[in-house]
Amino acid sequence: MNDFSFSTVPHIVSAAGAAGYLGEHSRERFPDAHRALLVTDAGFLATGLAGAPIANLEACGFHVKTYSDVIADPPEHIVLNAVQIARDHGTDLVIGLGGGSSMDVAKLIAVLAGSDQPLAEAYGIGNVRGRRLPLVQVPTTAGTGSEVTNIAIVTTGATTKTGVVAPQLYADVAILDAALTLGLPPHVTAATGIDAMVHAIEAYTSRQKKNPLSDMLAREALRLLSANLLPACEGGADRAANLTARQAMLLGALLAGQAFANAPVAAVHALAYPIGGIFHVPHGLSNALVLPHVLRFNMPAAAAHYAELAAIVAPHAQGTVEARAEAFVRAMEQLAGSTKIDSRLCDVGIVETDLDRLADAAMLQTRLLGNNPREITRTDARAIYAAAL
Repeated sequence: MNDFSFSTVPHIVSAAGAAGYLGEHSRERFPDAHRALLVTDAGFLATGLAGAPIANLEACGFHVKTYSDVIADPPEHIVLNAVQIARDHGTDLVIGLGGGSSMDVAKLIAVLAGSDQPLAEAYGIGNVRGRRLPLVQVPTTAGTGSEVTNIAIVTTGATTKTGVVAPQLYADVAILDAALTLGLPPHVTAATGIDAMVHAIEAYTSRQKKNPLSDMLAREALRLLSANLLPACEGGADRAANLTARQAMLLGALLAGQAFANAPVAAVHALAYPIGGIFHVPHGLSNALVLPHVLRFNMPAAAAHYAELAAIVAPHAQGTVEARAEAFVRAMEQLAGSTKIDSRLCDVGIVETDLDRLADAAMLQTRLLGNNPREITRTDARAIYAAAL
């Protein structure tokens, strides 16, 4: 067994309806805080679901300002604008309420608003200086696991993304409330759920920092997510059953987030980032499009791990390690197909002449590629995209 360290968020609340008590949870943890900045996006704000959390914050004595200009794959100017608003507000508590983009922006506000460090100097691993403001994260999708990771992703050019990775980005509190996710369309529920499963799979097979705790979390995450993805997508008239499935999805996404925050993701994400950055495909769907093809590429190096995971998603698989590993890949492919989300790159407008550009961009993701169980060359990356076309 290799030596390892493990870090995560110190306080987690998982309960349907918990967001309605956001003020009480925040006041209990931060008795001296008074000026909260709630970070979300315009789409979620328009649902009205932020109303109860904001009202409870105000009832508990917080002066609340809402920043709702977050967009998917947030560019630098969005982050910098939000940081300035936090400073002008005198913010002493930051709350991320939304998907991964809102939570990532909240992290960066928390580390930059009370600091003179430029954002550009924070990029990379371990480059954040000083402490941060108190931070609460409330996810509204079961996907990124950003509420329990120490990573924030920023769009730094026309098509490029850059990460900030530092221990200061771990939140103080994560609150899981499936009531916030009930209105999500099935295709969003599906894509974000598969994103979370990718986190679990890549953590379990990561070449860097794989450890017994991350393995345990990844397995349980994959169990929860694979069992509840279709019930969550299908919804139906039984609101209670759908709420139960969605709460399980949120917990699965959180556990996967804890796993990959400590045993980092790899080539699926490396190849997905250019799809999102160049063609503006949502992150979860980008992962789903390349997942089976990266899994098959990794088979020579990761078959034993895939065979172990087959016991969760393809429990009837038998035979050799290779046969069970292949059954795992097929099961993941079939699960994604059952949700009816796009399954080929051509479905999102990508054509053969785009593959060289994608391959070139993927090879820039050195932070991620170094975690992959099998080394990937530029030729390999292009072949994987071609298989996904």
